[in-house]
Amino acid sequence: MPVRKPPTERQRRLGAELRKMRERVGLTINEAAVLHRTDRTTVSNTESARSGVSTDRVRVWAANYSCHDSAYVDALAEMARERRTGAANWWDEYRDVLVSTLLDLAELEHHAVALRAAQITHMPGLLQHEAYARALFEEEVPPLAAGDFERKLAFRLRRNRVLDGPAAPQCTFIIHEAALRMRFGGRQTVRTQLTHLLEQSERDNVTLRVLPFAVGGYPSAASSTLYAYGPVPQLDTVQTDSLGSTFADAETHLANYRAVLDRMEERALDPQRSRVFLHEVAQDV
Repeated sequence: MPVRKPPTERQRRLGAELRKMRERVGLTINEAAVLHRTDRTTVSNTESARSGVSTDRVRVWAANYSCHDSAYVDALAEMARERRTGAANWWDEYRDVLVSTLLDLAELEHHAVALRAAQITHMPGLLQHEAYARALFEEEVPPLAAGDFERKLAFRLRRNRVLDGPAAPQCTFIIHEAALRMRFGGRQTVRTQLTHLLEQSERDNVTLRVLPFAVGGYPSAASSTLYAYGPVPQLDTVQTDSLGSTFADAETHLANYRAVLDRMEERALDPQRSRVFLHEVAQDV
C-alpha cells in the first residue's frame, strides 16, 4: 500500500472551512452525516483533510449548511478540484527534501491574489538576490550540506517567479531599516541586494515601504509577517515566523494582523521616499 502523503496547509484549510460551515449551523458530525446521507467517518476525514472531497460534494454540503455565498463556495470547490486532479506544482519536486512549511509557504504565495509582508531583519524572500540568499544560508547552524544548500537556494529563487506574469499578485513589502543595514555577505553583497530592491520596486505589482529607525516602536516588532489575500476574504491567511513558521486563519488573528500591518504602513515612508532612503543606505554601505 503506498504511503499516504500528509495534507498540505491548503488542503487542511479546505477541511477546516467545511468544519466552520457545519459549526455555524450548530450541527454535530453525526447530524451532518445524516444530512449528507453519508457516515460520520467521511465527514470527519474530510474536515481533517485525511481524505479529499469532490467539487460536487463541496457544493452539496455548502447548500446543506445554508451557505449561499457563491464566491466563497466556488473558491472552496476550486481547492477541492486541485486535490482531486493531483496536478503537480513546481514545489512538489522539493517535497522529499525540504520541510513542509516551506512548501506550504510557496503554495500560499502561488494562490494569493495579493500579498502584504513586513520584514524586520532580513530582506523579503521574494525580493532576495541570489548573492544575498547565499549569504543568508551560509549563516545556518549547523551548516547545510552542499546538496541541501543548493536545493534551498534554488527553492528560494524559484519562489520569486510568483511576481511574474499577468496573474501575479499585488504585493506590498514593508522593510525595516535594520534589514537594509544588516551586512550579510559583506558590502558588495548588500549593495547588490539594495540595487535589486530598487529594480524590483519598479514593477507595477510591487510597492516597497521602508520603516526607518527614526519612527521608533511599532507593533509586532519581534517577528516577520506575511498576509496572503485569498480569492475571497474568508480564505485570507497570515504566516509568521516568531516561533517557527506558523499559519493562522481565524478571523480574530486576521483582523489583528491587518491592523498591525496598517499601523506599520502608516509609520513607514511612502514609496517615493522609500526609494530615496534606499539610495542613501546604498551610499552608506
